[in-house]
Amino acid sequence: MSRPEALAAAPASSKPQRSPLSRKRVDTVISRSVAWFGIVFGLQAIPGLLGQYALGQPIWSALAVAAIYGSLLVALICSTIKRWVGGAHLLVSGVYLVALLTWPFFLADPSVPQQGDHWLYQLTTVATATAAIGLRVRGALIYLIVVPLIYGIIRATPQGGGGPWELGLFNAIYAIILGGAVLIIVTMTRSAATSVDEAQGAALDRYARAVRQHATEVERVHVDSIVHDSVLTTLLTAARAESSEQKALAAQMASNAMRHLREAALVSPDDGTTVRFRQLADRIVTAARQMQAPFTVRVRSLDTRVIPSAQAEALYSAAVQAMMNSVQHAGPPEVRRWLKVSGVHGGAVEIEIGDAGAGFDPAHLPEGRLGVRRSIVERTANAGGHADVRSSPGKGTVVVLSWPVFTPDDEAEAFAREEAGA
Repeated sequence: MSRPEALAAAPASSKPQRSPLSRKRVDTVISRSVAWFGIVFGLQAIPGLLGQYALGQPIWSALAVAAIYGSLLVALICSTIKRWVGGAHLLVSGVYLVALLTWPFFLADPSVPQQGDHWLYQLTTVATATAAIGLRVRGALIYLIVVPLIYGIIRATPQGGGGPWELGLFNAIYAIILGGAVLIIVTMTRSAATSVDEAQGAALDRYARAVRQHATEVERVHVDSIVHDSVLTTLLTAARAESSEQKALAAQMASNAMRHLREAALVSPDDGTTVRFRQLADRIVTAARQMQAPFTVRVRSLDTRVIPSAQAEALYSAAVQAMMNSVQHAGPPEVRRWLKVSGVHGGAVEIEIGDAGAGFDPAHLPEGRLGVRRSIVERTANAGGHADVRSSPGKGTVVVLSWPVFTPDDEAEAFAREEAGA
């Protein structure tokens, strides 16, 4: 999808509000903290590693060290760029488990017992902490209990040092306590952030319903005034018109009344209230699922950012009109149709409605096709957004609605502000 680059940037007053607490931001902080925690503990394990390196076969030792410390570095990088975070932390947990299970089989001399705790023990808490990020609560809990117990069992074997079973049990319990503390902190923090998001969403939902009711009443009053002042007056004038001048005046008044009604249909009342992008996406997705032809739906990268209610209503109406046009003109229900709603850098939203149907030539759009010209393009432009209609006969149609409109310089500045405040 391409973003518009020729229109002015949205005013500063429409800058999206940043939620002080959200599940996404909490996950970012936790994942980065655990990644740095793993790096610090990994550095603390280096002295023990160097002292015990000769006890294992050089090939296994080199592979284990490279895999574990490499996975820790990958987790730190992914947490920093906020991509593939769960998978990177799960990689650390998996690599550690493989190294732990293979350790007794790669001793240089099995007859020489391991003296003291193996250097892997110092990374047990790191592995359980990364499992808390990469797995669900139940999976992380199983990992938390099983992995330290595996170390405790190995520690009591001759290859693991032949320590008394009490020592192995003590090491396992100690690792479980530390890892359990991390798991509890992660779970409770995530739960609290989720509760805040749900409470905020519920409050916004109630507020949005009240706003829509108020907006509907304001619009009704506005349309009533147009009907009373323009339409009825025009009808009375036309009924009394006898001369050619009176008829011409009645025709002019009728034209003005129709223009007023079209403008009223394209403009939504703006009382300064806002709704979340997620709420707008949910409404559009619900409308897509109620269409007579199926749409493939994809929603991504939406968080607690907000959009003014009037602009949200305009985008919703334009998106529904685009889907209705696809159902009516693209072809039978078997034609592939899709809907994509995504958040983009700078606090913007993009809505793409497309199909692989009959298509048309936008340059030769019939005058009667007001659904594209007025209900989609003009309605989105009046809301401060942009509608890009791409179509050709036989090659389908794609309509991309974006809000707000950014110039290239403004988009780069908004992206920099977002990254600095993340």
